Amino acid sequence: MSRARVLIDACLTVELAWLAHERGYEAYHLRDISKERLLDGQLKPIIIEGGYCFVTRNAEDFRGPALAPGNAGEYAGVDLHAGLVCIHGPPRGFRKEEQLEAFSIALDLIDAANGDPVNLLIEVTWTPDGIDVDVVDFPKDPAAKPDDSFANYVLRRADD
Repeated sequence: MSRARVLIDACLTVELAWLAHERGYEAYHLRDISKERLLDGQLKPIIIEGGYCFVTRNAEDFRGPALAPGNAGEYAGVDLHAGLVCIHGPPRGFRKEEQLEAFSIALDLIDAANGDPVNLLIEVTWTPDGIDVDVVDFPKDPAAKPDDSFANYVLRRADD
């Protein structure tokens, strides 16, 4: 089974790469490959050509606007990619522990896809009600029906 190569954005804790590695993925933080100072547009060729599933909190910069993913952002016009994971923290900030929990959920979903999130957009979002998770084809498969999305549900935190 082929498992995703994972690249973590500089805006997230390096411990996400360690978590992915512990779960059996080849994983790097941008700091690990000395690319942490690059701008988003400079990262695109590294991500796409390197075959990385990219993990970021800068969703709009990479997937484009929430209501029209793929119409703008760094993944606009990219027909084949190794996956995009966008994790969103609570409004008060996004602590390391919350990043790790959100990414762990994303890794569970990648595992459910046999470790291969090619052309998937996985979004994990902290909300006042729990954690929202969306997994959709990205770019959207024109033949897919509206209810064909891989997942769309809300998780409740244990402390609720």
